[in-house]
Amino acid sequence: MENILIIEDNQDVNLILSKAIKDAGYNTKSVFSGIDGLNEIKNNSYNLVILDIMLPYKSGDQILKEVRQFSSVPIIIISAKDMISTKIDLLKLGADDYITKPFDLGEVVARVESNLRRYSISNASYSSLFTYKDITLDENTKEVKINNNQLDLTAKEYMILELLIKNQNKVFSKANLYESIWQEEYIGDDNAIKTHISNLRSKLKKFNPDENYIETVWGLGYRLFKK
Repeated sequence: MENILIIEDNQDVNLILSKAIKDAGYNTKSVFSGIDGLNEIKNNSYNLVILDIMLPYKSGDQILKEVRQFSSVPIIIISAKDMISTKIDLLKLGADDYITKPFDLGEVVARVESNLRRYSISNASYSSLFTYKDITLDENTKEVKINNNQLDLTAKEYMILELLIKNQNKVFSKANLYESIWQEEYIGDDNAIKTHISNLRSKLKKFNPDENYIETVWGLGYRLFKK
């Protein structure tokens, strides 16, 4: 059964959407802030996301932009903003559909089903596996292996490695990494990043001590060593 994430800060609207979608035969998870929504998408597997734009702590368009850096999960925007320019901007950012408030629940369910079908067809041959050198990362199971040896990573270590593997030529500054992984403003204290990078390097080296994986680009940040 497909899992649908609803990110909407209005509790009544969120629960109404959740009930309608559950009645149509889907599982739902409701969250009420932008930060909680982004964390859900990063840490759990969803088949579709319903996303409000006006959210506390992190707006819907910010979430959309960040999610599209690591996931192609279908996202339906639900917003009171009905200007054509707003719809165009959000579709360009990576939204799959746009519904204007007030909405008809039947239409919402129909849009959910339509996007799920479209995504299922377009990803019939999609692989959730990402590789780098002798590392294999499975986005669905959140498993990481080196030469078929499974790594025991913390959630933060996995998220750092996933971000690097999905963006193999990109240098991530400490601020980039901190704000992407911890979802908090970076204020210059890089101890958390250094500790997690060091622990991640040690775990990778344990299975292949002769290989280099994560490169420090002095004055800029971190990236994977170029093959």
